[in-house]
Amino acid sequence: MLKLPLVASVLGYAATQVRAFGFPDCVNGPLSNTTVCDTSASPVDRAKALIAMFTTDELVSNSNTGAPGVPRLGVPAYQSAEEALHGLANSPGIMFADSGDFSFATSFPSPLHMSATFDDPAILAVGDVISTEARAFSNAERASLDYFTPNINPVRDPRWGRAQETPGEDPFRSAQYAYHYVQGLQGGIDPKQVKIAADCKHLVGYDLENPPGTNRFIFDAKISPQDLAEYFIVPFTSCVRDAKAFSVMCAFNALNGLPSCADPFLLQTVLRDHLGFDEERWVVADCDAIEFLFDQRHFVTDFVHAAAVGMNAGTDIDCGTTFGDNLGQALTMGLVNTTRLSTALSRQYASLMRLGFFDPPDNQPYRKLSWTDVSTPSAQALARRIAADGMVLLKNSGNTLPLSSSIKKLAIIGPWASATTQMQSNYAGPAPFLVSPAAAAKSAGYTVTVASGTGINSGDTSGFAEAVAASQGADAVIYAGGLDNSVEAEGMDRTTLTWPGNQLDLIAQLAAVGKPVVVLQFGGGQVDDATLKANPNVSSILWTGYPGQDGGSAVFDILAGKVPPAGRLPMTQYPGAYVDQVDMRDMTLRPSSSNPGRTYKWYTGTPTYEFGFGLSYTSFDLSFAGSTKSSYDIQALVSAGGSAPFIDRALLDTFEISVHNTGSVASDFVVLLFANTTAGPTPLPIKQLVSYVRAKSVAAGSTQSVELPVTLGSIARADENGDSWVYPGEYTLLVDVPTKVTHGFQLTGTKAQVGSWPRSG
Repeated sequence: MLKLPLVASVLGYAATQVRAFGFPDCVNGPLSNTTVCDTSASPVDRAKALIAMFTTDELVSNSNTGAPGVPRLGVPAYQSAEEALHGLANSPGIMFADSGDFSFATSFPSPLHMSATFDDPAILAVGDVISTEARAFSNAERASLDYFTPNINPVRDPRWGRAQETPGEDPFRSAQYAYHYVQGLQGGIDPKQVKIAADCKHLVGYDLENPPGTNRFIFDAKISPQDLAEYFIVPFTSCVRDAKAFSVMCAFNALNGLPSCADPFLLQTVLRDHLGFDEERWVVADCDAIEFLFDQRHFVTDFVHAAAVGMNAGTDIDCGTTFGDNLGQALTMGLVNTTRLSTALSRQYASLMRLGFFDPPDNQPYRKLSWTDVSTPSAQALARRIAADGMVLLKNSGNTLPLSSSIKKLAIIGPWASATTQMQSNYAGPAPFLVSPAAAAKSAGYTVTVASGTGINSGDTSGFAEAVAASQGADAVIYAGGLDNSVEAEGMDRTTLTWPGNQLDLIAQLAAVGKPVVVLQFGGGQVDDATLKANPNVSSILWTGYPGQDGGSAVFDILAGKVPPAGRLPMTQYPGAYVDQVDMRDMTLRPSSSNPGRTYKWYTGTPTYEFGFGLSYTSFDLSFAGSTKSSYDIQALVSAGGSAPFIDRALLDTFEISVHNTGSVASDFVVLLFANTTAGPTPLPIKQLVSYVRAKSVAAGSTQSVELPVTLGSIARADENGDSWVYPGEYTLLVDVPTKVTHGFQLTGTKAQVGSWPRSG
């Protein structure tokens, strides 16, 4: 999205902005007696009727995200470049007031942080709050109605600077996150009255920024059909086919030689024909991706051909100015025709019909939302709770946490000690308030001494002495450090997985003081905690991510025991040596002589902390409840799944797990269900996530039963052509990380296809 390192690109992005607020008048305006304003007509027919009234020049001028509209028809300007990955964000389509009403919106934790909750209802609730606030801004003529969110590219490589924007490394988790988040944003699954339109990005294989010698704007991702079907496309299938998102963003990168925004196989064959992306939905190019077809990639000879190639391939709207500036000449030269251009615009306007943009406000419940619906007490409580629920306890020697009531004086040390805007991650907007760890500690009644000690990526040790002195006078030391957007960001990958700067040296000195030391590991991407894990004087490690507006309060909800930790790592924490074992540009997932394997599914080394790892303040026993089958007939499963909308969503079975809290603290508990098998193509994945659920508030000494549905698609494997099959053979279900209980079963019969990958011409 916003490409800050490129000044010209930022200027180009800004040039697409228009004063794009307000609604057409379908009661008294020029369109009032036309099909456009006839609510009994279909959205597509209404949109086509509107586009048929546009002149060729008007078609061209409205092909960018910053569209001037058609004043003679009463069609206002429209800006479709808003951001809402975890709250309304500074972006061309949103206008925050300088103060007072509409000067802020709820700022939730980063998507990666929220994903660590493994709590799908909470993700849906966050999407619902954000869409409510978006509608309130829109009604005040301060925002439009479609948003470039969610970012669902799975994190193939831990160095990626934008991992914080995503649900993490697992495609199944990312798919579920997308399904529930889009549902919250849009007001349901393909509802008649859409709340706001979600945009799933970035199609496809976009998961690096700037490894040495690489430019993300022209990178060619070499990905096999097998990896595309089994990993990269999985979240998009959920977002597009299942959740019915109204927009998809094509990526900067090329896929197997063709730029994504100029690839008819990807945009037509895969997206529209295979995934069912219909004529009410539209493709937008990532910002300036069409421009880059010429001036960076040199895929074509000039901007006119860039516009024509992008449009003809299936890109409908340009986030940039290349379409608007050049499609007129492309039409004159016969490189593109008005039919294709009309289709492109009718798709976006069809989605606006679904959004009620052309309908009288009295018929639309969302038009009644106002400033009183922004940053409500319930929204603030949700932001704080999901921040705490997403924190992951990695180490807790001697049960140092929760902090004893005898601890009164805290030394809060580190570059995150007084963090405010740092906590918001990227793509954020003004928050109603920002509570730092130090401020939260004081509010919780602790006597607090604060010392930064060092910076995020600094070699300066001049602050060490002050930090050590503060620790000597405290009952316990809280070190707040890790990563932030100065070392991981859009346009900025990491080259190392170790703690940056001299933070480890400072922590070692603090640990030598002899007081309990709790390390708060902020940031998105994981850093190798091996040194801290092995240091007996480091009592606890808590991954605190990017916790949002009330992040400091959430931290102390965990530290003080108000909210017991139950989050799970959404990414593998690799040892630092991983960066020397595989080139970031190597897109393959499976292990080979030059690749130790990627993600928990394939990594053959020993992680510092596994995907899905997370400790608790209590203890749990797990067991399979009820009857469990030892054998299933594949053909019977496929036959029984005939009523499912897609065969890959048909059930294998629903497994019941008993969660028994054997400790003394009531707590949530995330049940993770993995599967592995000896069946299917080799090499075999070590295991793969097939279901999960977050059991809520399991009382001490009590048992709570949870159900985990497992679909045929989740246990299927893709062959070399990308076709997915359920294979006969031996399977094992594995519960929790590390595994606490298993169940084996056999699939009998012959293999059955439950998914296909389109063939490229």
